[in-house]
Amino acid sequence: MIGVTETEGDCAEWSFPAVPGSVRSARHAVRDALHQWAFDAAVGDVAVLLVSELVTNSLRYASGPIGVRVRWPHPDGEEPGTGAGGRGLLVEVSDPLPDPPTERTAGTEDESGRGLQLVACSARSWGTRRGKRGKTVWFELALPG
Repeated sequence: MIGVTETEGDCAEWSFPAVPGSVRSARHAVRDALHQWAFDAAVGDVAVLLVSELVTNSLRYASGPIGVRVRWPHPDGEEPGTGAGGRGLLVEVSDPLPDPPTERTAGTEDESGRGLQLVACSARSWGTRRGKRGKTVWFELALPG
């Protein structure tokens, strides 16, 4: 069952159980929120792809709830972790596992291991931070205009 935490103004937040169907549910929730906010389809497609990768990562390694939060423009006009001004779509995926994800190089025959590479190549910036209960992996996408 999806727990909708907040969907007001420029922020939407959900909680998903650690079950396989949550990846699809997270994609739909993010796509619906971005559609309601009239986001450019290309930005929405990239955001949904990266959310899918990060929720899949959480699902693969964590056993607790997975949180997804989308905010725009980035709060305080700063890019996370840089202190530099920016205007972008901030997406965060949280889970109860405190260990940060490990970016690795997947071989040509590997069926997994490319999710963080996709995030690194597609996002303007990305990173991780520890919380009171686990970690958050975030990324920011540049907005057109």
